[in-house]
Amino acid sequence: MNGADTAWIIVATALVLFMTLPGLALFYGGLVRARNVLSVFMHCFSIACLMSILWLVAGYSIAFGGGSSGYWGGLDKIFLLGITPETLAGTLPEVLFFAFQMTFAIITPALIVGAYVERIGFGFVLTFSALWMLLVYAPVVHWIWGGGFLSDGGIFGEIGVRDFAGGIVVHETAGLAALVIAIFLGPRRNHTTPPHSPGFVMIGAAMLWVGWFGFNGGSQLAADGGAAMALTVTHISAATASLSWALWEKIKYGKASMVGLVTGTIAGLASITPASGFVGPIEALIIGFVAGILCQEAVNVVRNVAKIDDTLDVFAVHGVGGIFGTIMIAAFGQGAWAAQLGGLVIVGLFTVVATVVLVKLVALVTPLRVDAETETNGLDLSVHGERAYDMTS
Repeated sequence: MNGADTAWIIVATALVLFMTLPGLALFYGGLVRARNVLSVFMHCFSIACLMSILWLVAGYSIAFGGGSSGYWGGLDKIFLLGITPETLAGTLPEVLFFAFQMTFAIITPALIVGAYVERIGFGFVLTFSALWMLLVYAPVVHWIWGGGFLSDGGIFGEIGVRDFAGGIVVHETAGLAALVIAIFLGPRRNHTTPPHSPGFVMIGAAMLWVGWFGFNGGSQLAADGGAAMALTVTHISAATASLSWALWEKIKYGKASMVGLVTGTIAGLASITPASGFVGPIEALIIGFVAGILCQEAVNVVRNVAKIDDTLDVFAVHGVGGIFGTIMIAAFGQGAWAAQLGGLVIVGLFTVVATVVLVKLVALVTPLRVDAETETNGLDLSVHGERAYDMTS
């Protein structure tokens, strides 16, 4: 065990949890109507709790178990069986590696929340998220990070898919799943209402930016120069994408919005995520600049061309950003084109098909969408019996 590595990953674990609670919750919560903000908080918080338990029960074993299959890790590490404080994963206590990866298993299904806010059934959220994490996310983790068939020595040869911190594993899977659910749900009854609290959006985005240092810097799994470079390029990409998004807004609409500025931040963070362990500051500038414009145009395509109500633009920002960053690894000569593109296609097809099946199956058990009256009145009071703001108290 290396004490410095261990100390850094303990901090990184806390930072990644901070991304979901409270960062993502505030970012998403500020973007919806006031009558739905508590439902967004409920979704993020409940998913964090449920995924933590399921990661212990079976998710970690499926992703990082010692099974010989290239497709899943088996069940030898369910409930952390056989793992003690002295058990090592590289230079880290394995229980810490478990906890660090658990925070990724929390935020990935939580990212999907943005696609279905304001009209989803709460029972569907929990049931779908549980099955999706175990049957989609955990196997993909094994394929790329757990020694599976897409990693080094797999179907693409000695150099497998390069995905440093989750461009495919986290952002492509969550983005595509979000798009599928948005299509099944159909548009909101009222989707012209502006964000109820842009201040929440900015605060949440700022928390996500800080937490992302643990997300990308921690993925080095060591306290060394590689972690420092990953952290630095993450920051540069986020800063550049924020400004390029705002500039593109100004050129197109005559005004640069604060919500647009911080959405660009998230686009830059998602885009640099897969490449953060393989590129330097100049490449990060390029990735960030393109991401701010590319993801903004993707928002327009999904909303206005495809007419899909992906409410908070999960696919356009996270999905497109993660895919773009994954491709840029090959473009900058840090990965093989066949592996990068092949990995995107294989994981993408698997995610879409599996998500479609899960949506259909879960909808047989619990309603996918709330009724029209509940949607009109807002999920906070109708579903959870509370209001975010009581002006009479």
